[in-house]
Amino acid sequence: MSDTTVEAAPEATTASAPKAGGAETFTDRLRRPRTYAVLIASVLLLALPFYLDRFWLQAGLFAMAAAIGAIGLNMLTGATGQLSMGHAFFLAVGAYGYCILAGESSTENGHTLTGLGLPTWLAAILAVLLAGAAGGLFSPIAGRLRGAYLGIATLALIFIGQHVLFNAGSLTGGYNGRAVPPLSLFGFTFDDTEVVVAAVPFGSSEKLWYVGLAALLLSALFARGVLRGRPGRAMNAIRDHRIAAGVMGVPVARYRAGVFVLSSMYAGLAGVLLALVFQRTVPEYFGMILSLEYLAMIVIGGLGSVAGAVVGAFFVSLLPQVLNHYSDSLPLVSAPGTGGLAPGEASRYLYGAAVVAVVLFLPGGLARLGIALPRVTRPKKSGEKK
Repeated sequence: MSDTTVEAAPEATTASAPKAGGAETFTDRLRRPRTYAVLIASVLLLALPFYLDRFWLQAGLFAMAAAIGAIGLNMLTGATGQLSMGHAFFLAVGAYGYCILAGESSTENGHTLTGLGLPTWLAAILAVLLAGAAGGLFSPIAGRLRGAYLGIATLALIFIGQHVLFNAGSLTGGYNGRAVPPLSLFGFTFDDTEVVVAAVPFGSSEKLWYVGLAALLLSALFARGVLRGRPGRAMNAIRDHRIAAGVMGVPVARYRAGVFVLSSMYAGLAGVLLALVFQRTVPEYFGMILSLEYLAMIVIGGLGSVAGAVVGAFFVSLLPQVLNHYSDSLPLVSAPGTGGLAPGEASRYLYGAAVVAVVLFLPGGLARLGIALPRVTRPKKSGEKK
Protein backbone atom coordinates (compact mmCIF):
# COMPACT_ATOMS: atom_id res chain seq x y z
CA MET A 1 0.00 0.00 0.00
CA SER A 2 1.37 3.46 -0.91
CA ASP A 3 2.09 6.30 1.52
CA THR A 4 -0.72 8.37 0.04
CA THR A 5 -3.29 5.76 0.90
CA VAL A 6 -2.05 5.42 4.48
CA GLU A 7 -2.36 9.15 5.18
CA ALA A 8 -5.73 9.65 3.47
CA ALA A 9 -7.60 7.06 5.50
CA PRO A 10 -7.03 8.69 8.92
CA GLU A 11 -8.32 12.03 7.64
CA ALA A 12 -11.60 10.48 6.47
CA THR A 13 -12.07 8.58 9.71
CA THR A 14 -11.16 11.49 11.95
CA ALA A 15 -13.80 13.68 10.33
CA SER A 16 -16.59 11.44 11.61
CA ALA A 17 -14.97 10.34 14.86
CA PRO A 18 -15.29 12.03 18.28
CA LYS A 19 -12.62 14.49 19.25
CA ALA A 20 -9.50 13.40 21.12
CA GLY A 21 -10.12 12.70 24.77
CA GLY A 22 -13.34 10.73 24.16
CA ALA A 23 -15.73 13.69 24.68
CA GLU A 24 -18.71 13.40 22.36
CA THR A 25 -20.06 16.67 21.00
CA PHE A 26 -23.63 17.54 20.03
CA THR A 27 -22.65 17.31 16.37
CA ASP A 28 -21.34 13.79 16.92
CA ARG A 29 -24.65 12.77 18.41
CA LEU A 30 -26.55 14.18 15.46
CA ARG A 31 -24.43 12.04 13.13
CA ARG A 32 -25.45 8.81 14.82
CA PRO A 33 -27.55 6.43 12.68
CA ARG A 34 -29.88 6.10 15.66
CA THR A 35 -30.61 9.84 15.57
CA TYR A 36 -31.60 9.67 11.91
CA ALA A 37 -33.80 6.66 12.62
CA VAL A 38 -35.59 8.49 15.45
CA LEU A 39 -36.18 11.56 13.26
CA ILE A 40 -37.56 9.48 10.39
CA ALA A 41 -39.81 7.49 12.75
CA SER A 42 -41.10 10.71 14.33
CA VAL A 43 -42.01 12.25 10.97
CA LEU A 44 -43.66 9.00 9.91
CA LEU A 45 -45.77 8.77 13.08
CA LEU A 46 -46.90 12.37 12.74
CA ALA A 47 -47.92 11.82 9.11
CA LEU A 48 -49.76 8.50 9.55
CA PRO A 49 -53.23 10.02 10.29
CA PHE A 50 -53.17 11.57 6.81
CA TYR A 51 -52.81 8.18 5.09
CA LEU A 52 -54.19 5.39 7.29
CA ASP A 53 -57.84 4.46 7.55
CA ARG A 54 -59.85 4.36 10.78
CA PHE A 55 -59.17 0.68 11.49
CA TRP A 56 -55.40 1.02 11.58
CA LEU A 57 -55.54 4.29 13.52
CA GLN A 58 -57.70 2.67 16.19
CA ALA A 59 -55.35 -0.33 16.30
CA GLY A 60 -52.40 2.03 16.71
CA LEU A 61 -54.14 3.95 19.49
CA PHE A 62 -54.98 0.70 21.22
CA ALA A 63 -51.29 -0.27 21.00
CA MET A 64 -50.22 3.12 22.43
CA ALA A 65 -52.54 2.68 25.41
CA ALA A 66 -51.22 -0.85 25.92
CA ALA A 67 -47.65 0.47 25.75
CA ILE A 68 -48.33 3.04 28.49
CA GLY A 69 -49.78 0.37 30.76
CA ALA A 70 -46.93 -2.03 29.95
CA ILE A 71 -44.32 0.59 30.85
CA GLY A 72 -45.88 0.92 34.29
CA LEU A 73 -46.04 -2.84 34.80
CA ASN A 74 -42.45 -3.22 33.61
CA MET A 75 -41.23 -0.78 36.25
CA LEU A 76 -43.06 -2.86 38.86
CA THR A 77 -42.30 -6.38 37.66
CA GLY A 78 -39.26 -6.01 35.43
CA ALA A 79 -37.28 -3.40 37.37
CA THR A 80 -38.41 -4.07 40.96
CA GLY A 81 -39.26 -7.76 40.75
CA GLN A 82 -42.85 -7.50 42.05
CA LEU A 83 -45.29 -9.83 40.34
CA SER A 84 -48.66 -8.18 39.76
CA MET A 85 -51.70 -9.98 38.37
CA GLY A 86 -54.11 -7.12 39.00
CA HIS A 87 -53.02 -4.59 36.38
CA ALA A 88 -56.39 -4.77 34.63
CA PHE A 89 -58.08 -3.56 37.82
CA PHE A 90 -56.22 -0.24 37.70
CA LEU A 91 -56.97 0.17 33.99
CA ALA A 92 -60.64 -0.19 34.90
CA VAL A 93 -60.29 2.39 37.66
CA GLY A 94 -58.83 4.87 35.16
CA ALA A 95 -61.42 4.18 32.45
CA TYR A 96 -64.50 4.19 34.66
CA GLY A 97 -63.13 6.98 36.84
CA TYR A 98 -62.94 9.20 33.76
CA CYS A 99 -66.51 8.27 32.73
CA ILE A 100 -67.92 9.05 36.18
CA LEU A 101 -65.97 12.27 36.64
CA ALA A 102 -66.58 13.66 33.14
CA GLY A 103 -70.03 12.20 32.41
CA GLU A 104 -73.41 13.70 33.18
CA SER A 105 -76.09 12.02 35.28
CA SER A 106 -78.47 10.23 32.93
CA THR A 107 -80.54 7.10 32.40
CA GLU A 108 -79.16 4.41 30.09
CA ASN A 109 -80.18 0.76 29.63
CA GLY A 110 -82.37 0.90 32.72
CA HIS A 111 -79.60 2.29 34.93
CA THR A 112 -79.58 5.77 36.43
CA LEU A 113 -75.95 6.69 35.83
CA THR A 114 -74.08 9.01 38.17
CA GLY A 115 -71.82 11.66 36.69
CA LEU A 116 -70.10 14.72 38.10
CA GLY A 117 -69.86 16.63 34.82
CA LEU A 118 -66.32 17.91 35.36
CA PRO A 119 -64.25 19.32 32.46
CA THR A 120 -62.94 16.35 30.57
CA TRP A 121 -59.27 17.35 30.78
CA LEU A 122 -59.61 17.66 34.56
CA ALA A 123 -61.49 14.37 34.74
CA ALA A 124 -58.65 12.62 32.86
CA ILE A 125 -56.06 13.92 35.34
CA LEU A 126 -58.22 13.02 38.34
CA ALA A 127 -58.85 9.54 36.92
CA VAL A 128 -55.10 8.91 36.77
CA LEU A 129 -54.75 10.17 40.35
CA LEU A 130 -57.69 7.99 41.37
CA ALA A 131 -55.91 4.92 39.99
CA GLY A 132 -52.82 5.97 41.94
CA ALA A 133 -54.92 6.34 45.08
CA ALA A 134 -56.32 2.83 44.55
CA GLY A 135 -52.75 1.58 44.24
CA GLY A 136 -51.86 3.52 47.38
CA LEU A 137 -54.57 1.71 49.34
CA PHE A 138 -53.02 -1.57 48.26
CA SER A 139 -49.41 -0.40 48.60
CA PRO A 140 -48.96 -1.48 52.26
CA ILE A 141 -49.61 -5.04 51.12
CA ALA A 142 -47.38 -4.58 48.06
CA GLY A 143 -44.59 -3.27 50.27
CA ARG A 144 -44.54 -6.39 52.43
CA LEU A 145 -45.35 -9.22 50.03
CA ARG A 146 -43.21 -10.47 47.17
CA GLY A 147 -43.13 -13.15 44.52
CA ALA A 148 -46.08 -15.48 44.13
CA TYR A 149 -47.68 -14.16 47.35
CA LEU A 150 -48.00 -10.67 45.87
CA GLY A 151 -49.28 -12.15 42.60
CA ILE A 152 -52.04 -14.02 44.42
CA ALA A 153 -52.93 -10.94 46.47
CA THR A 154 -53.20 -8.75 43.35
CA LEU A 155 -55.23 -11.46 41.64
CA ALA A 156 -57.91 -10.81 44.25
CA LEU A 157 -58.23 -7.27 42.86
CA ILE A 158 -59.48 -8.71 39.57
CA PHE A 159 -62.33 -10.60 41.26
CA ILE A 160 -63.25 -7.61 43.42
CA GLY A 161 -63.14 -5.29 40.42
CA GLN A 162 -65.28 -7.57 38.24
CA HIS A 163 -67.89 -7.87 40.97
CA VAL A 164 -68.08 -4.09 41.39
CA LEU A 165 -68.15 -3.38 37.65
CA PHE A 166 -71.00 -5.79 36.98
CA ASN A 167 -73.12 -4.88 40.00
CA ALA A 168 -72.58 -1.16 40.64
CA GLY A 169 -74.98 -0.20 37.85
CA SER A 170 -75.32 3.45 38.84
CA LEU A 171 -71.56 3.94 38.40
CA THR A 172 -70.55 1.50 35.68
CA GLY A 173 -73.75 0.83 33.75
CA GLY A 174 -73.66 -2.87 34.59
CA TYR A 175 -73.06 -5.48 31.90
CA ASN A 176 -73.60 -3.03 29.03
CA GLY A 177 -71.12 -0.48 30.36
CA ARG A 178 -71.50 3.25 29.80
CA ALA A 179 -70.67 5.79 27.12
CA VAL A 180 -67.42 7.74 27.32
CA PRO A 181 -67.56 11.55 27.06
CA PRO A 182 -65.18 12.85 24.36
CA LEU A 183 -62.10 14.69 25.51
CA SER A 184 -62.15 18.46 25.21
CA LEU A 185 -58.96 20.49 25.51
CA PHE A 186 -58.56 24.25 25.00
CA GLY A 187 -61.96 24.37 23.34
CA PHE A 188 -61.08 21.59 20.87
CA THR A 189 -63.18 18.43 21.14
CA PHE A 190 -61.75 15.06 20.15
CA ASP A 191 -64.99 13.60 18.82
CA ASP A 192 -66.26 12.36 15.45
CA THR A 193 -67.03 15.85 14.20
CA GLU A 194 -64.90 16.08 11.08
CA VAL A 195 -62.25 18.77 10.75
CA VAL A 196 -60.55 19.06 7.36
CA VAL A 197 -56.75 19.31 7.58
CA ALA A 198 -54.80 19.44 4.30
CA ALA A 199 -57.84 18.08 2.44
CA VAL A 200 -58.02 15.11 4.85
CA PRO A 201 -61.10 14.78 7.12
CA PHE A 202 -60.02 14.29 10.74
CA GLY A 203 -62.40 12.31 12.96
CA SER A 204 -61.96 11.15 16.54
CA SER A 205 -59.26 8.58 15.69
CA GLU A 206 -57.13 11.08 13.78
CA LYS A 207 -57.45 13.67 16.55
CA LEU A 208 -56.74 11.22 19.36
CA TRP A 209 -53.69 9.92 17.51
CA TYR A 210 -51.64 12.93 18.57
CA VAL A 211 -52.98 12.76 22.13
CA GLY A 212 -51.85 9.13 22.30
CA LEU A 213 -48.43 9.97 20.87
CA ALA A 214 -47.91 12.77 23.40
CA ALA A 215 -49.06 10.59 26.30
CA LEU A 216 -46.80 7.70 25.25
CA LEU A 217 -43.79 9.96 24.72
CA LEU A 218 -44.12 11.67 28.10
CA SER A 219 -44.73 8.35 29.86
CA ALA A 220 -41.70 6.73 28.23
CA LEU A 221 -39.40 9.68 28.95
CA PHE A 222 -40.45 9.84 32.59
CA ALA A 223 -40.00 6.08 33.08
CA ARG A 224 -36.63 6.23 31.33
CA GLY A 225 -35.49 8.98 33.69
CA VAL A 226 -36.66 7.00 36.71
CA LEU A 227 -34.96 3.78 35.63
CA ARG A 228 -31.67 5.47 34.71
CA GLY A 229 -31.49 7.55 37.88
CA ARG A 230 -30.98 6.75 41.53
CA PRO A 231 -34.53 5.33 42.00
CA GLY A 232 -33.90 2.90 39.15
CA ARG A 233 -30.67 1.65 40.71
CA ALA A 234 -32.48 1.15 44.01
CA MET A 235 -35.29 -0.74 42.27
CA ASN A 236 -32.81 -3.04 40.53
CA ALA A 237 -31.02 -3.66 43.82
CA ILE A 238 -34.32 -4.66 45.43
CA ARG A 239 -35.05 -7.00 42.53
CA ASP A 240 -31.62 -8.65 42.51
CA HIS A 241 -30.97 -8.89 46.26
CA ARG A 242 -33.53 -7.52 48.67
CA ILE A 243 -31.53 -8.09 51.85
CA ALA A 244 -28.36 -6.51 50.45
CA ALA A 245 -30.37 -3.50 49.29
CA GLY A 246 -31.76 -3.04 52.79
CA VAL A 247 -28.28 -3.29 54.28
CA MET A 248 -27.07 -0.56 51.90
CA GLY A 249 -29.77 1.76 53.21
CA VAL A 250 -32.49 1.34 50.57
CA PRO A 251 -35.97 1.56 52.19
CA VAL A 252 -37.26 -1.62 50.57
CA ALA A 253 -40.88 -1.49 51.72
CA ARG A 254 -41.20 2.21 50.83
CA TYR A 255 -39.76 1.70 47.36
CA ARG A 256 -42.00 -1.26 46.68
CA ALA A 257 -45.08 0.67 47.76
CA GLY A 258 -44.05 3.74 45.76
CA VAL A 259 -43.41 1.79 42.56
CA PHE A 260 -46.76 0.06 42.96
CA VAL A 261 -48.51 3.45 43.13
CA LEU A 262 -46.59 4.71 40.10
CA SER A 263 -47.44 1.58 38.13
CA SER A 264 -51.11 2.04 39.06
CA MET A 265 -51.05 5.60 37.72
CA TYR A 266 -49.59 4.39 34.43
CA ALA A 267 -52.39 1.82 34.23
CA GLY A 268 -54.94 4.55 34.99
CA LEU A 269 -53.62 6.69 32.13
CA ALA A 270 -53.78 3.69 29.80
CA GLY A 271 -57.37 3.07 30.91
CA VAL A 272 -58.37 6.67 30.16
CA LEU A 273 -56.88 6.46 26.66
CA LEU A 274 -58.57 3.09 26.03
CA ALA A 275 -61.92 4.52 27.07
CA LEU A 276 -61.50 7.49 24.71
CA VAL A 277 -60.60 5.18 21.82
CA PHE A 278 -63.41 2.64 22.37
CA GLN A 279 -65.96 5.35 23.27
CA ARG A 280 -67.64 2.83 25.58
CA THR A 281 -66.44 0.95 28.64
CA VAL A 282 -67.44 -2.70 29.03
CA PRO A 283 -66.75 -4.57 32.34
CA GLU A 284 -65.97 -7.87 30.67
CA TYR A 285 -62.87 -6.40 28.98
CA PHE A 286 -61.09 -5.65 32.27
CA GLY A 287 -60.68 -9.27 33.35
CA MET A 288 -57.91 -11.73 34.09
CA ILE A 289 -57.10 -12.24 30.40
CA LEU A 290 -56.09 -8.58 30.11
CA SER A 291 -53.70 -8.87 33.06
CA LEU A 292 -52.11 -11.97 31.54
CA GLU A 293 -51.70 -10.15 28.23
CA TYR A 294 -49.83 -7.34 29.97
CA LEU A 295 -47.49 -9.85 31.58
CA ALA A 296 -46.90 -11.36 28.14
CA MET A 297 -46.10 -7.88 26.78
CA ILE A 298 -43.26 -7.20 29.20
CA VAL A 299 -41.82 -10.71 28.92
CA ILE A 300 -41.83 -10.71 25.12
CA GLY A 301 -40.55 -7.14 24.88
CA GLY A 302 -37.95 -7.35 27.62
CA LEU A 303 -38.15 -7.08 31.40
CA GLY A 304 -36.94 -3.85 32.98
CA SER A 305 -36.77 -1.92 29.71
CA VAL A 306 -38.98 0.94 28.53
CA ALA A 307 -38.32 0.06 24.89
CA GLY A 308 -39.11 -3.57 25.67
CA ALA A 309 -42.48 -2.64 27.15
CA VAL A 310 -43.36 -0.62 24.04
CA VAL A 311 -42.23 -3.32 21.60
CA GLY A 312 -44.02 -6.08 23.53
CA ALA A 313 -47.20 -4.02 23.82
CA PHE A 314 -47.31 -3.36 20.08
CA PHE A 315 -46.65 -7.04 19.32
CA VAL A 316 -49.32 -8.43 21.64
CA SER A 317 -51.98 -5.78 20.98
CA LEU A 318 -51.62 -5.53 17.20
CA LEU A 319 -51.38 -9.25 16.51
CA PRO A 320 -55.13 -9.98 17.05
CA GLN A 321 -56.05 -6.91 15.00
CA VAL A 322 -53.90 -8.00 12.08
CA LEU A 323 -55.16 -11.59 12.20
CA ASN A 324 -58.76 -10.40 12.36
CA HIS A 325 -58.27 -7.99 9.46
CA TYR A 326 -56.64 -10.58 7.21
CA SER A 327 -58.50 -13.67 8.45
CA ASP A 328 -59.97 -14.33 4.99
CA SER A 329 -56.55 -14.73 3.41
CA LEU A 330 -54.74 -16.60 6.21
CA PRO A 331 -54.74 -20.40 6.48
CA LEU A 332 -56.46 -22.03 9.49
CA VAL A 333 -57.74 -18.61 10.64
CA SER A 334 -61.34 -17.53 10.07
CA ALA A 335 -63.89 -15.16 11.47
CA PRO A 336 -65.47 -16.20 14.80
CA GLY A 337 -68.33 -18.67 14.39
CA THR A 338 -67.39 -19.73 10.85
CA GLY A 339 -65.18 -22.70 11.72
CA GLY A 340 -61.45 -22.85 12.02
CA LEU A 341 -59.37 -20.92 14.49
CA ALA A 342 -60.70 -17.53 15.60
CA PRO A 343 -58.24 -14.59 15.31
CA GLY A 344 -58.28 -14.00 19.06
CA GLU A 345 -57.44 -17.62 19.82
CA ALA A 346 -54.76 -17.75 17.14
CA SER A 347 -53.11 -14.62 18.51
CA ARG A 348 -52.99 -16.09 22.03
CA TYR A 349 -51.34 -19.25 20.68
CA LEU A 350 -48.78 -17.15 18.82
CA TYR A 351 -47.76 -14.84 21.62
CA GLY A 352 -47.86 -17.76 24.04
CA ALA A 353 -45.29 -19.44 21.79
CA ALA A 354 -43.41 -16.14 21.67
CA VAL A 355 -43.21 -16.08 25.49
CA VAL A 356 -41.70 -19.58 25.51
CA ALA A 357 -39.25 -18.69 22.74
CA VAL A 358 -38.13 -15.51 24.48
CA VAL A 359 -37.63 -17.24 27.83
CA LEU A 360 -35.59 -20.05 26.25
CA PHE A 361 -33.59 -18.30 23.55
CA LEU A 362 -33.80 -14.52 24.07
CA PRO A 363 -33.92 -13.63 27.79
CA GLY A 364 -33.53 -9.92 27.03
CA GLY A 365 -36.72 -9.86 24.94
CA LEU A 366 -37.37 -8.40 21.51
CA ALA A 367 -35.88 -5.07 22.57
CA ARG A 368 -32.42 -6.68 22.59
CA LEU A 369 -32.69 -7.55 18.92
CA GLY A 370 -30.75 -5.04 16.86
CA ILE A 371 -27.72 -4.51 14.73
CA ALA A 372 -24.64 -3.54 16.70
CA LEU A 373 -22.94 -0.84 14.70
CA PRO A 374 -19.14 -0.93 14.89
CA ARG A 375 -17.58 1.93 16.76
CA VAL A 376 -15.40 4.37 14.82
CA THR A 377 -12.17 4.84 16.72
CA ARG A 378 -9.59 7.54 16.29
CA PRO A 379 -6.48 6.14 14.59
CA LYS A 380 -3.16 6.35 16.37
CA LYS A 381 -0.77 8.95 15.08
CA SER A 382 2.82 8.08 14.37
CA GLY A 383 4.85 8.10 17.57
CA GLU A 384 1.74 7.99 19.84
CA LYS A 385 1.74 5.40 22.59
CA LYS A 386 -0.78 2.60 22.48
